[in-house]
Amino acid sequence: MAAHLSYGKVNLNILREAARKDLREFLDKCAGSKAIVWDEYLTGPFGLIAQYSLLKEHEVEKMFTLKSGKLPNADVKNIIFFVRPRLELMDIIAKNVQSEDRLHSSRDFHILFVPRRSMLCEQRLKDQGVLGSFINMDEYILDLIPYDGDLLSMEYESAFRECYLENDQTSLYHTAKGLMTLQALYGTIPQIYGKGDCARHVANMMLRMKREFAGIQNQILPVFDTLLLLDRNVDLLTPLATQLTYEGLIDEIYGINNGYVKLPPEKFAQMKQGEASKDPPTEPKKLQLNSAEELYAEIRDKNFNAVGAALSKKAKIISAAFEERHNAKTVGEIKQFVSQLPHMQAARSSLANHTSIAELVKDITTSEAFFDSLTVEQEFMTGVDTDKVNTYIEDCIAQKDPLIKILRLVCMQSVCNNGLKQKVLDYYKREILQTYGYEHILTLHNLEKVGLLKPQTSSRNNYPTIRKTLKLWMEDANEQNPNDISYVYSGYAPLSIRLTQVLARPGWRSIEEVLKMLPGPHFEERQQLPSGLHKKRQQGENRTTLVFFLGGVTYAEISALRFLSQMEDSGMEYIIATTKLINGTTWIKTLMEGISWSPK
Repeated sequence: MAAHLSYGKVNLNILREAARKDLREFLDKCAGSKAIVWDEYLTGPFGLIAQYSLLKEHEVEKMFTLKSGKLPNADVKNIIFFVRPRLELMDIIAKNVQSEDRLHSSRDFHILFVPRRSMLCEQRLKDQGVLGSFINMDEYILDLIPYDGDLLSMEYESAFRECYLENDQTSLYHTAKGLMTLQALYGTIPQIYGKGDCARHVANMMLRMKREFAGIQNQILPVFDTLLLLDRNVDLLTPLATQLTYEGLIDEIYGINNGYVKLPPEKFAQMKQGEASKDPPTEPKKLQLNSAEELYAEIRDKNFNAVGAALSKKAKIISAAFEERHNAKTVGEIKQFVSQLPHMQAARSSLANHTSIAELVKDITTSEAFFDSLTVEQEFMTGVDTDKVNTYIEDCIAQKDPLIKILRLVCMQSVCNNGLKQKVLDYYKREILQTYGYEHILTLHNLEKVGLLKPQTSSRNNYPTIRKTLKLWMEDANEQNPNDISYVYSGYAPLSIRLTQVLARPGWRSIEEVLKMLPGPHFEERQQLPSGLHKKRQQGENRTTLVFFLGGVTYAEISALRFLSQMEDSGMEYIIATTKLINGTTWIKTLMEGISWSPK
Protein backbone atom coordinates (compact mmCIF):
# COMPACT_ATOMS: atom_id res chain seq x y z
CA MET A 1 0.00 0.00 0.00
CA ALA A 2 1.43 3.38 -0.98
CA ALA A 3 0.38 5.35 2.11
CA HIS A 4 1.50 8.73 0.73
CA LEU A 5 -1.15 8.44 -2.02
CA SER A 6 -4.06 8.23 0.40
CA TYR A 7 -3.38 10.97 2.96
CA GLY A 8 -5.20 13.69 1.03
CA LYS A 9 -8.84 14.43 0.53
CA VAL A 10 -8.88 12.24 -2.60
CA ASN A 11 -7.49 8.73 -2.16
CA LEU A 12 -5.29 8.38 -5.26
CA ASN A 13 -4.36 4.87 -4.18
CA ILE A 14 -7.66 3.72 -5.75
CA LEU A 15 -6.24 4.74 -9.14
CA ARG A 16 -2.95 2.95 -8.48
CA GLU A 17 -4.75 -0.21 -7.35
CA ALA A 18 -6.90 -0.21 -10.52
CA ALA A 19 -3.72 0.01 -12.62
CA ARG A 20 -2.09 -2.82 -10.65
CA LYS A 21 -5.16 -5.03 -11.11
CA ASP A 22 -5.03 -4.56 -14.91
CA LEU A 23 -1.34 -5.41 -14.93
CA ARG A 24 -1.87 -8.62 -12.92
CA GLU A 25 -4.67 -9.69 -15.24
CA PHE A 26 -2.51 -9.23 -18.31
CA LEU A 27 0.43 -11.15 -16.80
CA ASP A 28 -1.85 -14.03 -15.86
CA LYS A 29 -3.05 -14.28 -19.47
CA CYS A 30 0.49 -15.32 -20.45
CA ALA A 31 0.68 -18.70 -18.72
CA GLY A 32 4.11 -19.89 -17.55
CA SER A 33 7.46 -18.25 -16.86
CA LYS A 34 8.04 -14.77 -18.31
CA ALA A 35 10.73 -12.28 -19.24
CA ILE A 36 9.78 -8.64 -19.76
CA VAL A 37 11.60 -6.57 -22.38
CA TRP A 38 11.16 -2.91 -21.44
CA ASP A 39 10.97 0.21 -23.52
CA GLU A 40 13.38 2.04 -21.22
CA TYR A 41 11.25 5.17 -20.94
CA LEU A 42 8.45 3.16 -19.31
CA THR A 43 10.47 1.75 -16.42
CA GLY A 44 10.19 4.99 -14.41
CA PRO A 45 6.40 5.42 -14.72
CA PHE A 46 5.82 1.68 -14.10
CA GLY A 47 7.95 1.88 -10.97
CA LEU A 48 5.31 4.19 -9.51
CA ILE A 49 2.60 1.57 -10.09
CA ALA A 50 4.26 -1.76 -9.35
CA GLN A 51 7.47 -2.91 -7.71
CA TYR A 52 9.42 -5.93 -8.96
CA SER A 53 7.84 -8.05 -6.19
CA LEU A 54 4.42 -7.78 -7.87
CA LEU A 55 5.89 -8.92 -11.20
CA LYS A 56 7.70 -11.79 -9.50
CA GLU A 57 4.46 -13.06 -7.95
CA HIS A 58 3.20 -13.47 -11.52
CA GLU A 59 6.14 -15.54 -12.73
CA VAL A 60 8.27 -12.74 -14.19
CA GLU A 61 11.78 -14.16 -13.87
CA LYS A 62 13.91 -11.80 -15.96
CA MET A 63 13.79 -8.22 -17.18
CA PHE A 64 15.75 -6.64 -20.04
CA THR A 65 15.93 -3.28 -21.77
CA LEU A 66 14.74 -3.21 -25.38
CA LYS A 67 17.84 -3.07 -27.62
CA SER A 68 18.37 -4.01 -31.26
CA GLY A 69 20.00 -7.29 -32.14
CA LYS A 70 19.55 -10.60 -30.39
CA LEU A 71 17.51 -11.02 -27.21
CA PRO A 72 19.50 -11.97 -24.10
CA ASN A 73 19.28 -15.60 -23.06
CA ALA A 74 16.40 -16.41 -20.79
CA ASP A 75 14.99 -19.82 -20.12
CA VAL A 76 11.34 -18.74 -20.10
CA LYS A 77 8.14 -19.64 -21.86
CA ASN A 78 6.97 -16.05 -22.58
CA ILE A 79 8.73 -12.94 -23.83
CA ILE A 80 6.63 -9.82 -23.25
CA PHE A 81 7.52 -6.47 -24.83
CA PHE A 82 6.27 -3.46 -22.82
CA VAL A 83 6.45 -0.55 -25.27
CA ARG A 84 5.06 2.83 -26.26
CA PRO A 85 3.38 2.74 -29.69
CA ARG A 86 6.38 4.11 -31.64
CA LEU A 87 7.38 2.92 -35.09
CA GLU A 88 11.11 2.92 -34.37
CA LEU A 89 10.49 0.54 -31.44
CA MET A 90 8.57 -1.84 -33.74
CA ASP A 91 11.68 -2.14 -35.93
CA ILE A 92 13.77 -3.15 -32.93
CA ILE A 93 11.16 -5.70 -31.81
CA ALA A 94 11.03 -7.17 -35.34
CA LYS A 95 14.82 -7.66 -35.29
CA ASN A 96 14.61 -9.24 -31.82
CA VAL A 97 11.96 -11.69 -32.97
CA GLN A 98 13.71 -12.54 -36.25
CA SER A 99 17.00 -13.30 -34.49
CA GLU A 100 15.12 -15.60 -32.13
CA ASP A 101 12.89 -17.69 -34.37
CA ARG A 102 15.37 -20.20 -35.64
CA LEU A 103 16.81 -20.97 -32.21
CA HIS A 104 13.87 -21.16 -29.84
CA SER A 105 10.67 -21.96 -31.60
CA SER A 106 8.93 -22.90 -28.36
CA ARG A 107 8.74 -19.36 -26.98
CA ASP A 108 5.62 -17.22 -27.06
CA PHE A 109 5.90 -13.51 -27.85
CA HIS A 110 3.49 -10.87 -26.55
CA ILE A 111 3.28 -7.10 -26.93
CA LEU A 112 1.76 -4.76 -24.40
CA PHE A 113 1.25 -1.27 -25.84
CA VAL A 114 1.28 1.58 -23.31
CA PRO A 115 -1.03 3.52 -23.21
CA ARG A 116 -2.85 2.45 -26.44
CA ARG A 117 -2.59 -0.04 -29.28
CA SER A 118 -1.72 1.44 -32.62
CA MET A 119 -2.78 0.31 -36.09
CA LEU A 120 0.34 1.92 -37.56
CA CYS A 121 2.59 -0.14 -35.30
CA GLU A 122 0.75 -3.34 -36.13
CA GLN A 123 1.09 -2.53 -39.84
CA ARG A 124 4.83 -1.96 -39.35
CA LEU A 125 5.21 -5.40 -37.69
CA LYS A 126 3.23 -6.88 -40.57
CA ASP A 127 5.54 -5.20 -43.12
CA GLN A 128 8.52 -6.67 -41.26
CA GLY A 129 6.90 -10.11 -41.52
CA VAL A 130 6.65 -10.76 -37.78
CA LEU A 131 3.03 -9.87 -36.97
CA GLY A 132 2.00 -13.55 -36.85
CA SER A 133 4.72 -14.34 -34.29
CA PHE A 134 2.75 -12.69 -31.48
CA ILE A 135 0.34 -14.75 -29.41
CA ASN A 136 -1.38 -11.67 -28.06
CA MET A 137 -1.20 -7.96 -28.45
CA ASP A 138 -2.85 -5.88 -25.85
CA GLU A 139 -2.91 -2.36 -24.51
CA TYR A 140 -2.22 -1.24 -20.97
CA ILE A 141 -4.02 2.00 -20.35
CA LEU A 142 -1.65 3.97 -18.18
CA ASP A 143 -2.85 7.55 -18.58
CA LEU A 144 -2.68 9.20 -15.20
CA ILE A 145 0.01 7.98 -12.83
CA PRO A 146 -0.31 8.87 -9.13
CA TYR A 147 2.89 10.62 -8.03
CA ASP A 148 1.82 11.82 -4.64
CA GLY A 149 -1.30 12.35 -2.55
CA ASP A 150 -2.31 15.40 -4.62
CA LEU A 151 -0.44 14.90 -7.88
CA LEU A 152 -1.04 12.92 -11.08
CA SER A 153 1.07 12.96 -14.22
CA MET A 154 0.76 11.26 -17.59
CA GLU A 155 4.54 11.47 -18.09
CA TYR A 156 3.87 12.28 -21.74
CA GLU A 157 7.07 14.16 -22.48
CA SER A 158 6.23 15.40 -25.98
CA ALA A 159 2.67 16.66 -25.32
CA PHE A 160 3.47 20.38 -25.63
CA ARG A 161 5.55 19.86 -28.76
CA GLU A 162 2.87 17.69 -30.39
CA CYS A 163 0.02 20.12 -29.63
CA TYR A 164 1.67 23.41 -30.54
CA LEU A 165 4.32 22.49 -33.07
CA GLU A 166 3.08 19.40 -34.87
CA ASN A 167 -0.66 19.98 -34.55
CA ASP A 168 -1.01 16.42 -33.27
CA GLN A 169 -3.78 15.90 -30.75
CA THR A 170 -2.90 12.40 -29.57
CA SER A 171 -1.97 13.60 -26.09
CA LEU A 172 -5.34 15.40 -25.81
CA TYR A 173 -7.16 12.17 -26.62
CA HIS A 174 -5.15 10.35 -23.92
CA THR A 175 -5.96 13.18 -21.50
CA ALA A 176 -9.69 12.91 -22.19
CA LYS A 177 -9.51 9.11 -21.79
CA GLY A 178 -7.58 9.50 -18.55
CA LEU A 179 -10.20 11.90 -17.21
CA MET A 180 -12.95 9.41 -18.14
CA THR A 181 -11.09 6.69 -16.17
CA LEU A 182 -10.84 9.10 -13.26
CA GLN A 183 -14.58 9.80 -13.38
CA ALA A 184 -15.31 6.06 -13.49
CA LEU A 185 -13.40 5.69 -10.20
CA TYR A 186 -14.23 8.98 -8.44
CA GLY A 187 -17.62 10.00 -9.87
CA THR A 188 -18.69 12.51 -12.52
CA ILE A 189 -17.17 15.99 -12.14
CA PRO A 190 -20.16 18.36 -12.23
CA GLN A 191 -18.40 21.57 -13.33
CA ILE A 192 -15.74 21.97 -16.01
CA TYR A 193 -13.93 25.25 -16.65
CA GLY A 194 -11.16 25.76 -19.16
CA LYS A 195 -8.90 28.23 -20.88
CA GLY A 196 -7.14 27.61 -24.20
CA ASP A 197 -7.67 25.70 -27.44
CA CYS A 198 -6.36 22.39 -26.11
CA ALA A 199 -8.56 22.71 -23.04
CA ARG A 200 -11.57 23.22 -25.32
CA HIS A 201 -10.65 20.09 -27.33
CA VAL A 202 -10.27 17.93 -24.22
CA ALA A 203 -13.60 19.11 -22.79
CA ASN A 204 -15.35 18.42 -26.12
CA MET A 205 -13.88 14.91 -26.29
CA MET A 206 -14.89 14.18 -22.70
CA LEU A 207 -18.46 15.33 -23.31
CA ARG A 208 -18.64 13.25 -26.48
CA MET A 209 -17.31 10.14 -24.71
CA LYS A 210 -19.82 10.71 -21.94
CA ARG A 211 -22.68 10.81 -24.49
CA GLU A 212 -21.42 7.57 -26.03
CA PHE A 213 -21.65 5.89 -22.62
CA ALA A 214 -24.95 7.57 -21.83
CA GLY A 215 -26.63 4.32 -20.80
CA ILE A 216 -23.97 3.46 -18.23
CA GLN A 217 -24.30 5.87 -15.33
CA ASN A 218 -21.81 5.35 -12.57
CA GLN A 219 -23.46 5.56 -9.20
CA ILE A 220 -20.54 7.10 -7.34
CA LEU A 221 -20.85 10.21 -5.23
CA PRO A 222 -18.56 12.75 -6.95
CA VAL A 223 -15.29 13.40 -5.15
CA PHE A 224 -14.33 16.40 -7.31
CA ASP A 225 -16.54 19.47 -7.53
CA THR A 226 -14.71 21.16 -10.38
CA LEU A 227 -12.28 20.39 -13.18
CA LEU A 228 -10.14 23.26 -14.46
CA LEU A 229 -8.34 22.61 -17.76
CA LEU A 230 -5.47 25.01 -18.48
CA ASP A 231 -3.35 25.20 -21.62
CA ARG A 232 0.35 25.67 -21.02
CA ASN A 233 0.45 28.32 -23.75
CA VAL A 234 -1.98 30.51 -21.76
CA ASP A 235 0.98 31.05 -19.43
CA LEU A 236 4.30 30.69 -21.24
CA LEU A 237 6.15 32.85 -18.74
CA THR A 238 6.02 30.69 -15.60
CA PRO A 239 8.07 27.67 -16.79
CA LEU A 240 10.79 29.98 -18.16
CA ALA A 241 11.36 31.56 -14.74
CA THR A 242 13.77 29.92 -12.30
CA GLN A 243 11.77 28.14 -9.58
CA LEU A 244 12.78 29.21 -6.09
CA THR A 245 11.11 26.54 -3.93
CA TYR A 246 13.19 23.72 -2.45
CA GLU A 247 11.68 21.08 -4.72
CA GLY A 248 11.71 23.43 -7.73
CA LEU A 249 15.42 24.18 -7.30
CA ILE A 250 16.32 20.49 -6.93
CA ASP A 251 14.50 19.94 -10.23
CA GLU A 252 16.16 22.97 -11.91
CA ILE A 253 19.67 21.91 -10.86
CA TYR A 254 19.60 18.09 -10.81
CA GLY A 255 16.33 17.07 -12.46
CA ILE A 256 13.66 14.96 -10.72
CA ASN A 257 12.61 11.94 -12.78
CA ASN A 258 9.62 9.78 -11.81
CA GLY A 259 10.00 10.90 -8.22
CA TYR A 260 13.76 10.25 -8.00
CA VAL A 261 16.75 12.54 -8.06
CA LYS A 262 20.40 11.61 -8.70
CA LEU A 263 22.89 13.68 -6.75
CA PRO A 264 26.71 14.01 -6.74
CA PRO A 265 27.94 11.35 -4.30
CA GLU A 266 30.72 13.30 -2.53
CA LYS A 267 28.32 15.04 -0.11
CA PHE A 268 26.86 11.72 0.96
CA ALA A 269 30.09 9.86 1.81
CA GLN A 270 29.53 7.95 5.05
CA MET A 271 31.65 9.26 7.89
CA LYS A 272 33.31 6.47 9.87
CA GLN A 273 34.32 7.40 13.44
CA GLY A 274 34.82 11.01 12.45
CA GLU A 275 36.91 10.37 9.35
CA ALA A 276 35.77 10.23 5.74
CA SER A 277 35.75 6.72 4.28
CA LYS A 278 38.83 5.78 2.24
CA ASP A 279 37.06 5.21 -1.07
CA PRO A 280 34.65 8.02 -1.82
CA PRO A 281 31.52 6.75 -3.63
CA THR A 282 31.51 7.14 -7.39
CA GLU A 283 27.89 6.25 -8.15
CA PRO A 284 25.42 9.15 -7.97
CA LYS A 285 23.27 9.08 -4.85
CA LYS A 286 19.70 8.23 -5.87
CA LEU A 287 16.96 9.44 -3.55
CA GLN A 288 13.20 9.11 -3.75
CA LEU A 289 11.35 12.37 -3.18
CA ASN A 290 7.72 12.29 -2.08
CA SER A 291 5.52 13.06 0.90
CA ALA A 292 6.03 9.58 2.37
CA GLU A 293 9.08 11.23 3.92
CA GLU A 294 7.86 13.50 6.68
CA LEU A 295 10.66 16.08 6.50
CA TYR A 296 10.49 16.38 2.70
CA ALA A 297 6.72 16.92 2.84
CA GLU A 298 7.38 19.72 5.32
CA ILE A 299 10.07 21.61 3.37
CA ARG A 300 9.56 20.86 -0.35
CA ASP A 301 7.11 23.73 -0.96
CA LYS A 302 9.01 26.35 1.02
CA ASN A 303 10.96 29.12 -0.65
CA PHE A 304 14.60 27.98 -0.52
CA ASN A 305 15.47 30.92 1.74
CA ALA A 306 13.22 29.45 4.44
CA VAL A 307 14.64 25.91 4.28
CA GLY A 308 17.74 26.47 6.44
CA ALA A 309 15.71 27.60 9.43
CA ALA A 310 13.30 24.67 9.04
CA LEU A 311 16.20 22.19 8.96
CA SER A 312 17.90 23.59 12.04
CA LYS A 313 14.60 23.57 13.95
CA LYS A 314 14.16 19.91 12.97
CA ALA A 315 17.72 19.11 14.09
CA LYS A 316 16.98 20.51 17.57
CA ILE A 317 13.79 18.42 17.86
CA ILE A 318 15.59 15.23 16.81
CA SER A 319 18.55 15.68 19.14
CA ALA A 320 16.16 16.44 22.03
CA ALA A 321 14.32 13.18 21.26
CA PHE A 322 17.60 11.23 21.40
CA GLU A 323 18.49 12.94 24.69
CA GLU A 324 15.27 11.54 26.18
CA ARG A 325 16.95 8.15 26.54
CA HIS A 326 18.85 9.41 29.60
CA ASN A 327 15.52 10.01 31.34
CA ALA A 328 14.22 6.52 30.67
CA LYS A 329 14.49 4.76 34.04
CA THR A 330 11.84 2.03 34.26
CA VAL A 331 11.66 -1.00 32.00
CA GLY A 332 8.44 0.39 30.53
CA GLU A 333 10.07 3.73 29.69
CA ILE A 334 13.12 2.04 28.15
CA LYS A 335 10.86 -0.22 26.13
CA GLN A 336 8.90 2.76 24.87
CA PHE A 337 12.10 4.58 23.88
CA VAL A 338 13.38 1.52 22.01
CA SER A 339 10.09 1.21 20.14
CA GLN A 340 10.46 4.81 18.89
CA LEU A 341 14.07 4.31 17.88
CA PRO A 342 13.55 3.18 14.23
CA HIS A 343 11.36 6.24 13.54
CA MET A 344 13.93 8.54 15.18
CA GLN A 345 16.81 7.00 13.25
CA ALA A 346 14.90 7.37 9.97
CA ALA A 347 14.23 11.01 10.85
CA ARG A 348 17.92 11.56 11.60
CA SER A 349 19.05 10.06 8.29
CA SER A 350 16.41 12.04 6.41
CA LEU A 351 17.69 15.22 8.07
CA ALA A 352 21.28 14.36 7.08
CA ASN A 353 20.22 13.82 3.45
CA HIS A 354 18.28 17.07 3.18
CA THR A 355 21.03 19.05 4.90
CA SER A 356 23.43 17.73 2.23
CA ILE A 357 21.00 18.52 -0.61
CA ALA A 358 20.39 22.01 0.78
CA GLU A 359 24.16 22.62 0.88
CA LEU A 360 24.50 21.50 -2.75
CA VAL A 361 21.64 23.79 -3.81
CA LYS A 362 23.01 26.67 -1.76
CA ASP A 363 26.39 26.44 -3.54
CA ILE A 364 24.52 27.27 -6.74
CA THR A 365 22.04 29.85 -5.44
CA THR A 366 24.70 31.92 -3.69
CA SER A 367 26.85 32.12 -6.83
CA GLU A 368 27.19 35.38 -8.71
CA ALA A 369 26.02 33.77 -11.96
CA PHE A 370 22.75 32.64 -10.37
CA PHE A 371 22.12 36.06 -8.83
CA ASP A 372 22.84 37.94 -12.07
CA SER A 373 20.56 35.70 -14.09
CA LEU A 374 17.75 35.98 -11.51
CA THR A 375 18.07 39.78 -11.48
CA VAL A 376 17.53 39.93 -15.24
CA GLU A 377 14.53 37.56 -15.01
CA GLN A 378 12.95 39.81 -12.37
CA GLU A 379 13.60 42.92 -14.44
CA PHE A 380 11.80 41.33 -17.39
CA MET A 381 8.87 40.29 -15.19
CA THR A 382 8.51 43.81 -13.83
CA GLY A 383 8.75 45.30 -17.32
CA VAL A 384 12.19 46.92 -17.08
CA ASP A 385 13.91 47.41 -20.46
CA THR A 386 12.14 44.55 -22.20
CA ASP A 387 12.11 46.24 -25.61
CA LYS A 388 15.84 46.46 -26.31
CA VAL A 389 18.82 44.11 -26.57
CA ASN A 390 19.78 43.03 -23.05
CA THR A 391 23.48 43.47 -22.21
CA TYR A 392 23.50 40.54 -19.77
CA ILE A 393 22.19 38.20 -22.48
CA GLU A 394 24.83 39.59 -24.88
CA ASP A 395 27.56 38.84 -22.31
CA CYS A 396 26.24 35.30 -21.75
CA ILE A 397 26.35 34.61 -25.49
CA ALA A 398 29.88 36.05 -25.71
CA GLN A 399 30.98 33.73 -22.87
CA LYS A 400 29.28 30.79 -24.58
CA ASP A 401 27.04 30.03 -21.61
CA PRO A 402 24.80 26.96 -22.09
CA LEU A 403 22.45 27.58 -25.04
CA ILE A 404 19.35 26.59 -23.03
CA LYS A 405 20.07 29.34 -20.50
CA ILE A 406 20.22 31.89 -23.35
CA LEU A 407 17.02 30.56 -24.95
CA ARG A 408 15.14 30.71 -21.64
CA LEU A 409 16.11 34.34 -21.10
CA VAL A 410 15.46 35.50 -24.67
CA CYS A 411 12.06 33.75 -24.68
CA MET A 412 11.24 35.33 -21.34
CA GLN A 413 12.05 38.78 -22.66
CA SER A 414 9.87 38.10 -25.71
CA VAL A 415 6.91 36.87 -23.61
CA CYS A 416 7.10 39.84 -21.20
CA ASN A 417 7.22 42.26 -24.12
CA ASN A 418 4.51 40.59 -26.23
CA GLY A 419 7.15 39.82 -28.86
CA LEU A 420 10.43 41.56 -29.70
CA LYS A 421 11.05 44.38 -32.15
CA GLN A 422 12.20 42.87 -35.45
CA LYS A 423 15.71 44.28 -35.21
CA VAL A 424 16.15 43.06 -31.61
CA LEU A 425 14.90 39.59 -32.59
CA ASP A 426 17.15 39.46 -35.67
CA TYR A 427 20.14 40.52 -33.57
CA TYR A 428 19.58 37.75 -31.00
CA LYS A 429 19.05 35.13 -33.70
CA ARG A 430 22.22 36.15 -35.53
CA GLU A 431 24.31 36.10 -32.35
CA ILE A 432 22.94 32.69 -31.30
CA LEU A 433 23.52 31.09 -34.71
CA GLN A 434 27.03 32.52 -35.07
CA THR A 435 28.04 31.41 -31.57
CA TYR A 436 26.28 28.07 -31.18
CA GLY A 437 26.05 26.90 -34.79
CA TYR A 438 23.64 27.26 -37.69
CA GLU A 439 22.00 23.90 -36.96
CA HIS A 440 19.97 25.74 -34.28
CA ILE A 441 18.02 27.65 -36.91
CA LEU A 442 15.28 24.98 -36.71
CA THR A 443 15.11 25.31 -32.94
CA LEU A 444 14.62 29.08 -33.24
CA HIS A 445 11.91 28.47 -35.83
CA ASN A 446 10.15 26.07 -33.42
CA LEU A 447 10.30 28.56 -30.54
CA GLU A 448 8.75 31.15 -32.86
CA LYS A 449 6.02 28.77 -34.00
CA VAL A 450 4.87 27.98 -30.44
CA GLY A 451 4.86 31.69 -29.52
CA LEU A 452 7.84 31.70 -27.15
CA LEU A 453 10.01 33.86 -29.37
CA LYS A 454 8.20 36.12 -31.77
CA PRO A 455 8.34 39.43 -33.59
CA GLN A 456 6.14 42.15 -32.16
CA THR A 457 3.19 42.48 -34.48
CA SER A 458 1.28 45.27 -32.77
CA SER A 459 2.74 48.12 -30.80
CA ARG A 460 0.39 47.24 -27.93
CA ASN A 461 1.95 45.13 -25.18
CA ASN A 462 -0.77 43.55 -23.05
CA TYR A 463 1.60 42.09 -20.50
CA PRO A 464 1.69 45.16 -18.17
CA THR A 465 -2.13 45.19 -18.06
CA ILE A 466 -2.23 41.46 -17.31
CA ARG A 467 0.48 41.90 -14.68
CA LYS A 468 -1.39 44.72 -12.91
CA THR A 469 -4.87 43.21 -13.09
CA LEU A 470 -3.81 39.78 -11.87
CA LYS A 471 -1.18 41.14 -9.43
CA LEU A 472 1.55 39.00 -10.99
CA TRP A 473 4.29 40.95 -9.22
CA MET A 474 4.25 41.46 -5.46
CA GLU A 475 6.93 43.86 -4.28
CA ASP A 476 7.59 42.49 -0.80
CA ALA A 477 6.94 38.77 -1.08
CA ASN A 478 7.36 37.15 2.34
CA GLU A 479 9.60 34.11 1.80
CA GLN A 480 9.66 32.93 5.42
CA ASN A 481 5.94 33.12 6.30
CA PRO A 482 4.21 33.54 2.96
CA ASN A 483 0.81 35.16 2.67
CA ASP A 484 0.59 34.96 -1.11
CA ILE A 485 1.54 32.48 -3.86
CA SER A 486 4.20 34.89 -5.19
CA TYR A 487 6.66 33.47 -2.61
CA VAL A 488 7.40 30.51 -4.93
CA TYR A 489 9.27 32.83 -7.33
CA SER A 490 10.26 35.45 -4.70
CA GLY A 491 7.87 38.08 -6.02
CA TYR A 492 6.30 36.67 -9.18
CA ALA A 493 2.90 35.01 -8.81
CA PRO A 494 2.47 32.36 -11.53
CA LEU A 495 -0.20 33.51 -13.98
CA SER A 496 -1.65 29.98 -14.23
CA ILE A 497 -2.19 29.85 -10.45
CA ARG A 498 -3.65 33.37 -10.27
CA LEU A 499 -6.24 32.25 -12.85
CA THR A 500 -7.03 29.25 -10.64
CA GLN A 501 -7.27 31.47 -7.56
CA VAL A 502 -9.58 34.00 -9.21
CA LEU A 503 -11.81 31.22 -10.57
CA ALA A 504 -12.44 30.02 -6.99
CA ARG A 505 -13.19 33.55 -5.80
CA PRO A 506 -14.63 35.90 -7.08
CA GLY A 507 -14.93 33.99 -10.39
CA TRP A 508 -13.69 34.60 -13.92
CA ARG A 509 -16.41 37.13 -14.73
CA SER A 510 -14.37 39.62 -12.72
CA ILE A 511 -11.42 39.34 -15.17
CA GLU A 512 -13.19 39.00 -18.55
CA GLU A 513 -10.93 41.66 -20.12
CA VAL A 514 -7.70 39.90 -19.16
CA LEU A 515 -9.02 36.49 -20.22
CA LYS A 516 -9.61 37.92 -23.69
CA MET A 517 -5.97 39.03 -23.88
CA LEU A 518 -4.72 35.51 -23.21
CA PRO A 519 -4.67 32.94 -26.04
CA GLY A 520 -7.60 30.59 -26.70
CA PRO A 521 -11.23 30.56 -25.58
CA HIS A 522 -12.43 30.31 -21.98
CA PHE A 523 -15.52 28.27 -21.22
CA GLU A 524 -17.68 26.60 -18.64
CA GLU A 525 -19.56 23.30 -18.98
CA ARG A 526 -21.81 21.38 -16.62
CA GLN A 527 -22.12 17.62 -16.48
CA GLN A 528 -25.45 16.18 -15.38
CA LEU A 529 -25.15 14.00 -12.29
CA PRO A 530 -27.29 10.85 -11.97
CA SER A 531 -30.27 11.64 -9.73
CA GLY A 532 -29.68 11.21 -6.04
CA LEU A 533 -25.95 11.87 -6.30
CA HIS A 534 -25.99 15.56 -5.47
CA LYS A 535 -23.72 16.18 -2.55
CA LYS A 536 -25.05 17.85 0.54
CA ARG A 537 -22.10 19.95 1.59
CA GLN A 538 -21.32 19.89 5.29
CA GLN A 539 -20.80 23.19 7.06
CA GLY A 540 -17.19 24.30 6.54
CA GLU A 541 -16.37 21.45 4.15
CA ASN A 542 -13.89 22.37 1.42
CA ARG A 543 -14.66 22.02 -2.25
CA THR A 544 -12.23 20.00 -4.36
CA THR A 545 -10.89 21.18 -7.72
CA LEU A 546 -8.80 19.11 -10.11
CA VAL A 547 -6.47 21.46 -12.01
CA PHE A 548 -5.19 19.85 -15.21
CA PHE A 549 -2.21 21.46 -16.99
CA LEU A 550 -2.09 20.51 -20.68
CA GLY A 551 1.52 20.72 -21.82
CA GLY A 552 3.26 20.52 -18.45
CA VAL A 553 3.45 22.01 -14.96
CA THR A 554 6.41 23.08 -12.80
CA TYR A 555 7.03 22.10 -9.17
CA ALA A 556 6.78 25.76 -8.16
CA GLU A 557 3.23 25.94 -9.57
CA ILE A 558 2.38 22.76 -7.65
CA SER A 559 3.75 24.39 -4.47
CA ALA A 560 1.62 27.48 -5.11
CA LEU A 561 -1.53 25.32 -5.44
CA ARG A 562 -0.64 23.44 -2.23
CA PHE A 563 -0.26 26.82 -0.54
CA LEU A 564 -3.79 27.79 -1.69
CA SER A 565 -5.16 24.45 -0.41
CA GLN A 566 -3.70 25.16 3.03
CA MET A 567 -4.95 28.72 3.31
CA GLU A 568 -7.45 29.00 6.15
CA ASP A 569 -10.11 30.87 4.23
CA SER A 570 -9.70 29.45 0.72
CA GLY A 571 -12.45 26.83 1.17
CA MET A 572 -10.84 24.93 -1.71
CA GLU A 573 -8.58 21.94 -2.00
CA TYR A 574 -6.57 21.35 -5.14
CA ILE A 575 -5.48 18.13 -6.77
CA ILE A 576 -3.00 18.66 -9.62
CA ALA A 577 -2.80 16.69 -12.86
CA THR A 578 -0.60 17.24 -15.89
CA THR A 579 0.69 15.72 -19.10
CA LYS A 580 4.26 16.06 -17.71
CA LEU A 581 6.22 17.57 -14.83
CA ILE A 582 8.54 20.12 -16.44
CA ASN A 583 11.02 22.89 -15.80
CA GLY A 584 12.25 25.54 -18.24
CA THR A 585 15.17 23.42 -19.38
CA THR A 586 13.34 20.13 -20.02
CA TRP A 587 10.52 22.08 -21.68
CA ILE A 588 12.75 24.02 -24.09
CA LYS A 589 14.66 20.79 -24.84
CA THR A 590 11.51 19.18 -26.25
CA LEU A 591 11.32 22.03 -28.76
CA MET A 592 14.93 21.76 -29.91
CA GLU A 593 15.94 20.06 -33.13
CA GLY A 594 19.04 18.06 -33.80
CA ILE A 595 19.53 16.98 -30.19
CA SER A 596 18.25 13.75 -28.79
CA TRP A 597 15.88 15.11 -26.16
CA SER A 598 13.96 12.00 -25.25
CA PRO A 599 14.74 11.30 -21.57
CA LYS A 600 17.33 8.66 -20.85
